[in-house]
Amino acid sequence: MSNEQLKQAVSALNSGKIIAYPTEAVYGLGCDPWQEHAVYSLLELKDRPWQKGLILIAAAFEQLDDFIEPINSDLAQQIHASWPGPTTWVLPAKKQVPNYLRGEHKTIAVRVTAHPQTAELCRQFGGAIVSTSANKAGKQPAKSSDEVRRHLPEVEIVLSGQCMGADKPTQIRDGQTGAILR
Repeated sequence: MSNEQLKQAVSALNSGKIIAYPTEAVYGLGCDPWQEHAVYSLLELKDRPWQKGLILIAAAFEQLDDFIEPINSDLAQQIHASWPGPTTWVLPAKKQVPNYLRGEHKTIAVRVTAHPQTAELCRQFGGAIVSTSANKAGKQPAKSSDEVRRHLPEVEIVLSGQCMGADKPTQIRDGQTGAILR
């Protein structure tokens, strides 16, 4: 991804648009989590019900502070040992986190990405972004920018780059119990 592409992606996020970008396993769709219309547009594009909730990705743990309640030191140690990386943690959400992000839950799924380009995207944007697989509900996630363009032509900004080769979606763990949810 070029610097110009990165600037265009940040501008699109700030304008409430949906972008696509490579992650550890598949291409992701993202938007600014604080722009309700952008999140609902993303959910509509995917045919995904809001009740399921969404994942947020960030470049650093601090970018998640506005979304998650403080966590105890034992859990923090487990989380920090897995990040940056392909592990998503489901953690208690702060009260101000909108339902359109949490779904029907009191928790929110979060990850500090290990993908260098996507981490740089979050750094340049200045915060966490919504991250969900680039596909319609029930279809295979895109693994390349060409697949995104072919299957989701509505997405205007598709960053070039390679996924990191993980053969399955990121692991999701329950921050309360440590249980593997996916």
